[in-house]
Amino acid sequence: MRLPPGRVTSLSTGQVGLPGAAVPISYDQRLHAGAGDRDGSWMAIAFRLDLDATHDQLAHAWTAVVERHGTLHTAFSNESGKLGLHQVQVVQGEWVDHPPADPSETPRDVLRRVLDAACRPFGAPSHRLCVVVPDPGSGEDHRPVLVIAGDHSHLDMWSLLVLLRDLRTCVADVVAGRAPGADLAPAAPFAAHTHLLEQLDSTPDWVADRWAEVLAAGGGALPTFPLPLGDVSAPRSEVVEVRDVLEPGQLEALEKRAADHGVRLTALAIAEVASATAELSGAPLRAVFPVHSRDDPSWYGSVGWFITNSVIDCTDPSPTGCTAALRESMKLGAHPLAPILGHLDRELAPPGMFALSWLDTRRLPQVPPGLDVQYVSAVTRPDGVMAWFLVSDDGLHLRCRYPDTPEARENVGRWLDAVVERVGGTRVP
Repeated sequence: MRLPPGRVTSLSTGQVGLPGAAVPISYDQRLHAGAGDRDGSWMAIAFRLDLDATHDQLAHAWTAVVERHGTLHTAFSNESGKLGLHQVQVVQGEWVDHPPADPSETPRDVLRRVLDAACRPFGAPSHRLCVVVPDPGSGEDHRPVLVIAGDHSHLDMWSLLVLLRDLRTCVADVVAGRAPGADLAPAAPFAAHTHLLEQLDSTPDWVADRWAEVLAAGGGALPTFPLPLGDVSAPRSEVVEVRDVLEPGQLEALEKRAADHGVRLTALAIAEVASATAELSGAPLRAVFPVHSRDDPSWYGSVGWFITNSVIDCTDPSPTGCTAALRESMKLGAHPLAPILGHLDRELAPPGMFALSWLDTRRLPQVPPGLDVQYVSAVTRPDGVMAWFLVSDDGLHLRCRYPDTPEARENVGRWLDAVVERVGGTRVP
């Protein structure tokens, strides 16, 4: 994350009164909050504010945004080992200055400290609005950086863009003397989505059978990275690598060639990943594969954890075979996991678990250019490998997070090299 030298402030918020009505907990929320209260479970988005607004106006606008989205005024509890989620009344507090703890602490360090403390699974609430005001005369862009953050149990990346859009709209309204967000369409609460999933008919037999096959292939657990990672019996410090795979012109040309041959870019890239994986490990590409559950436009403006886990199993590394594997992943991810996996214990996620994600940010809610948007994740201590393909207007990129062991640095590094080389040289057959 890039932040200018400057002053970090945050808008304190809190819960008043007793918790209200209980709301349903999704499968993924239950797993996340069930792992306990901890640092580093948040996600955030940062952007330059292109409107001239005071801190009081920002606070007014943010309060309106929080009120719009049901999940932002809910909080988890854990009474006698029983996980609960209830509506809470969130009240705006004061702006709090966060000076550096010592001369070596940067605004990025300060922000991490603030968000680790505020944006936790059992925070009430577990979100925070922060502002970094650049130092005068620093030579930096003078516009303040706004950071919207929250615990992952209430947010996904799509949600962060919705919050950016809503906050910017509400700030403009407040500055102009209008009611903040009056022209924004109502946003359906995430709890309604969870309730709908709970009401679905029973899971088809083939879905349960396929999940059983995948777990059996992993010895009763989700897929693991196919090369040695060293001792990951306990979480390790993280290594994060970002590789540039395709420039914009290369991406556009490859997409066109793929369309001309009736193959999607995703399938082409995954086919090369599968080939690289098979060459290095002798094993097929098998990974956890997150998919989104915003299956209806009514959820496009909502905030919540609309991501669930599926799996991708590419025994055939051809583009045709990977197209079929991707289709199967989408179908598996369309069915609630609770009836399938909810009776199993938490050991489904073993040390060394391997997850692969494909995210085309061009399909997410769009924001005006020039805001210098940054997607921000917390520093974590992983025991497995997570790789993201990110597609944007500036090309195709690969981001990977893995545990800092000598074996993981060697083997994940070799895998990344092979994947980038193959995907970067992809040609439609």
